[in-house]
Amino acid sequence: MTPAQYVQQKAAASGSSFYYAFLFLPAPKRAAITAFYAFCREVDDVVDDMVDPGVAHTKLAWWQSEVASAYAGKPSHPVMLALMPLAKDFGIEQRHLQAVIEGCQMDLTQTRYLDYPNLQRYCHLVAGEVGEVAARIFGQTQPQTTQYAHKLGQALQLTNIIRDVGEDALRGRIYLPVNELQQFDVKAHEILKRTYSDRFTALMQFQAQRAHALYDEALALLPATDRRAQKPGLMMASIYRALLGEIEADKFQVLHQRIRLTPLRKMWLAWKVQALGKL
Repeated sequence: MTPAQYVQQKAAASGSSFYYAFLFLPAPKRAAITAFYAFCREVDDVVDDMVDPGVAHTKLAWWQSEVASAYAGKPSHPVMLALMPLAKDFGIEQRHLQAVIEGCQMDLTQTRYLDYPNLQRYCHLVAGEVGEVAARIFGQTQPQTTQYAHKLGQALQLTNIIRDVGEDALRGRIYLPVNELQQFDVKAHEILKRTYSDRFTALMQFQAQRAHALYDEALALLPATDRRAQKPGLMMASIYRALLGEIEADKFQVLHQRIRLTPLRKMWLAWKVQALGKL
């Protein structure tokens, strides 16, 4: 299997909504975003598949070394072999990859966030930096597009957090800020035991309103001259915002299930942005 085949398989196997946004890109950009996304999946899987935290720490440390070696001209992993020939052309810097690893390391040491600014730091690393790289690959011409990409990454990550409250609870993690749980009188043990209440619903409505505001802020930041090139990111905004709407319509029944959009609906939403420019 070639490095290009490896990253393609890794990206497709994830079943992520990102895959639908990639399909409309020209070949060089599609190759770059697929390789970068495969890297993100590799390091994220270290945390998601963790059995022994010590082993996970060792694996992430290995990835830090592999990234440094790759940028020194000596990649060895198929993902880095696929990514490095494209990194310079698309402005993918070592700091971007190391930031994603740093965010994953936070997942090994931190299961609670005291307040929203603390959670924002995590979102910046695992989603904002990813958004910045994606915007460069898609074709950024204006500096302000970086601000848009970070804001959109934060909105997407908060949507993930809202969707995955139940799954994260099974791993002992609660990403919802502690002071906001206190504000709505929701106890951590209720989430860990996946217990619904009107208080939990009110807390989740608060989180959803914040996510919607971030989507609006992100779209307002995107310069008109970059809007066409940034269509893949707008596809993600459309798909994830539709998912957020489904979660709201289902009254935040996220503790016992993972609410999803069908592949057909994701494709339809992506096509609408591509063909009609409509979110």
